[in-house]
Amino acid sequence: MKIDIEGLKSFIPDAEINTHLEQQKKPDNIRIRDIINKSLDKQRLNPDETAALLNVTDPELRQMILDGAKTLKDRIYGNRIVLFAPLYVGNECVNDCVYCGFRISNKDCLRSTLSNDQLVSETKSLVDKGHKRLIMVYGEHPKYTPEYMAKTVETVYNTKSGKGEIRRVNINAAPLDVEGYRIVKQVGIGTYQIFQETYHQQSYEKMHPSGPKSSFLWRLYGLDRAMQGGIDDLGIGALMGLYDYKFEVMGLLYHTMHLEELFGVGPHTISFPRIEPAQGTDFTEKPPYQVSDDQFKHLVATIRLSVPYTGMILTAREPISIRNEVLSYGVSQIDAGSSIGVGSYSAGNDESAKKAQFVLGDTRTLDEVIFELAEQGYIPSFCTSCYRAGRTGEHFMEFAIPGFVKRFCTPNALLTFAEYLYDYSSDRTLKAGLSLIEKELNQIQDENMQLSVKEKLAQMQTGKRDMYY
Repeated sequence: MKIDIEGLKSFIPDAEINTHLEQQKKPDNIRIRDIINKSLDKQRLNPDETAALLNVTDPELRQMILDGAKTLKDRIYGNRIVLFAPLYVGNECVNDCVYCGFRISNKDCLRSTLSNDQLVSETKSLVDKGHKRLIMVYGEHPKYTPEYMAKTVETVYNTKSGKGEIRRVNINAAPLDVEGYRIVKQVGIGTYQIFQETYHQQSYEKMHPSGPKSSFLWRLYGLDRAMQGGIDDLGIGALMGLYDYKFEVMGLLYHTMHLEELFGVGPHTISFPRIEPAQGTDFTEKPPYQVSDDQFKHLVATIRLSVPYTGMILTAREPISIRNEVLSYGVSQIDAGSSIGVGSYSAGNDESAKKAQFVLGDTRTLDEVIFELAEQGYIPSFCTSCYRAGRTGEHFMEFAIPGFVKRFCTPNALLTFAEYLYDYSSDRTLKAGLSLIEKELNQIQDENMQLSVKEKLAQMQTGKRDMYY
């Protein structure tokens, strides 16, 4: 199926979304309970049902939504949290997005692109902290071609340090043409992530006045082309604060439905970051549709209920208190120990702030995050087994929908967690982590699986690494 930008129309129906939001303005208790039960039955919600959840203002009903999201997360994902880190390769950009520190008109941004040696140093710094999963981030610039991105991904995969290495690289970059996606697919990337930023086309055009990103439709159909190029592991997202968050959540749902209808599989992940301050970018200090903490919790829970089998990414943009609370409302992945300046992991100097896209809200180290996760009863996971075993796209859904994700992911999470504990953790994290692993082992109901995990953990103590199901 060839996708041609000429003649395409947006699959985000503004009028239809507004009608759903208007018609579902005052949902009653019975309606909300029925919608939540449908989601708990592991069925994706329809637009009118998501609109009803978004319109809830009654505190008791909102709490019902939060509780429903918690229950759904436990049923599908268990108590594991997948960890990754962002690696900014270059911040040169030809776009002029009004909210972004990388925009071409921002004279306060110090432009930089990692050399090959610097990329190796950054990778080693991340590996030496215990990371196994990265998302590599690039500005939109002629030098960041598909061939260039593929080369940098290969460099990361080929970089080893001590007992560790990066086992999965995802990409956050500009939309490509079909051939471009084929090129980056060949080097073994995981997810290709494109944020639409805002699904409201009129607002999009105001926020993106110039550069290739000014084309709403080119970006909107970017992941269709990725599918054509063989990448079936996709990430979508909206930047909360550019337009009404209710519309954006509906846009994410319609994007999910579009991919399901056209390709038989929706996005692997959904992201929902809020706008954060950026150096030299006054717009970010008071975005036009600022999302409050309560609204943020509500939208996270609503997304979880709307798309039961889609992973949800909570970034370190958020402050620690919000991150800790929102984890329970359906989040499956977080970044940790993050630094978003180009070259900032290995350089550690003040100039890195001038190379950053925005300001982080959570600056804890990876070990601090892992310790606190373990103390809260979450299993920190660096698992990459589905990607490496070819369980992506439709194949992943074959495992996910019957509930196999929880069955496989918990043992894999425990194994990767143990790797971190033995090779990288502080003493307090080691103690807390081993206690959690012992507890979780006893909760594995399949006796054969429990025995198998124990055997692999014993092999790990003798030096064996990278075992998974």
